[in-house]
Amino acid sequence: MTMTLTEKAALQIQRQLEKRGKGIALRIGVKKVGCTGLAHTFDLIDEVGPGDHSFESHGARIVVDDHSLVYLDGSNIDFVTDGLKQSFKFDNPNVDSQCGCGESFNVKKKAGPATT
Repeated sequence: MTMTLTEKAALQIQRQLEKRGKGIALRIGVKKVGCTGLAHTFDLIDEVGPGDHSFESHGARIVVDDHSLVYLDGSNIDFVTDGLKQSFKFDNPNVDSQCGCGESFNVKKKAGPATT
């Protein structure tokens, strides 16, 4: 199981941790929401917990719990700017469909249940 970051995504994580003044990683997860089922969650964290998986790319670290990794395994994460909007963009091989606004997604049948 793996997840990777582009250089731009890694730089954004490093900037956010520096701005916060502490922390070791960006926690990425999924929760049930939206018009198609799941949405990404993000939180800067100070420690890795039991059941967490840690991935490093370009000097930045992301952490994903067991339940979310089922949905996010194999993802490559970029940080993009579209007009005035900046966001993390996922290239996730597990996604089957996304809503029109891009805020939520469904995964292929093999993935397990999401946590809330």
